[in-house]
Amino acid sequence: MTGYILRRLLLLIPTIIIISLIAFFIMELPPGDFLSSYLVQLQAEGADVSQELMEGLRARYGLDQPTYVRYYRWMRGIITRGDFGRSWNFNRPVLDLLRERFPFTLLITVSTLIFQYAVSIPIGIYTAVRKNSVSDYFFTFAGFLGLSIPNFLFALVLMFISFEYLGTSMGGLFSEGYRTAPWSIHKVLDLLRHLWVPVVVVGTAGTASLIRIMRGVMLDELGKDYMQTARAKGLAERVVIIKHGVRIAINPIISTIIWMLPRIISGGAITAIVLNLPTIGPLLLTSLLSQDMFIAGSVILLLGTLTILGSFISDLLLAWSDPRIQYE
Repeated sequence: MTGYILRRLLLLIPTIIIISLIAFFIMELPPGDFLSSYLVQLQAEGADVSQELMEGLRARYGLDQPTYVRYYRWMRGIITRGDFGRSWNFNRPVLDLLRERFPFTLLITVSTLIFQYAVSIPIGIYTAVRKNSVSDYFFTFAGFLGLSIPNFLFALVLMFISFEYLGTSMGGLFSEGYRTAPWSIHKVLDLLRHLWVPVVVVGTAGTASLIRIMRGVMLDELGKDYMQTARAKGLAERVVIIKHGVRIAINPIISTIIWMLPRIISGGAITAIVLNLPTIGPLLLTSLLSQDMFIAGSVILLLGTLTILGSFISDLLLAWSDPRIQYE
């Protein structure tokens, strides 16, 4: 097992480099660049921009260099100085923007994952055991409803209910008086009071999907021979289900970590804009629209890295949960 972990860790380096290559060159595919879009915006506002000024700006930002030269400079800055480049749109280092938004993104992501697994696994087991019961039909209907309602629409509904009936505005992660205030116990409590809305909104679709997966796999396991053998030995039904059935049925749920981590960050961009959340999703969307390539490339690189780490964590958890799985 130790050798497998070391090999996987060594493979992370070339994999991340390949992801960085793909991310950077994908940003080069659309025609034009940030300065071209900026020039169109200035001309629409009636400003007169000379060609000499545009050429000077292109030389300043390195846009007059070949693509491979700019990629090399970008990666050299990341590896040697931890410098992800400078945002043209915000006129700030990309690393500073990521530092501001990543803690909140990580908080919402981890909280959403806990919410999804804490809700979906027990409901999936219960509906499988109570197949074709009233509760099974209810949770099945609720699951399809959660999958069909767009997250941003659900966010608007919750914001309306919160403001209309609870008298609280749930936009953002802080109340107006705490947004710029220094950290204190009261600010943390205010954060927790607002946190449940994005967690429930972002996690609803994933929870509904996981319920369907857990229910389907559990139903398949309940009819297998080893479950009948465990019952024939006189074991209690709860022990048979939890110790034998769930331990095998949970493997597909564990493997979903590989796609849950990046999907929560990137897929919640529209919801984050609706809820006014200071996360990475809106930053990625803004950078793509303005062709701010250093932000977009850095966020895509981050999402790719999270996918790799999710795969690594999934494999370790699978090996821990199922002794039959061996990594050589």
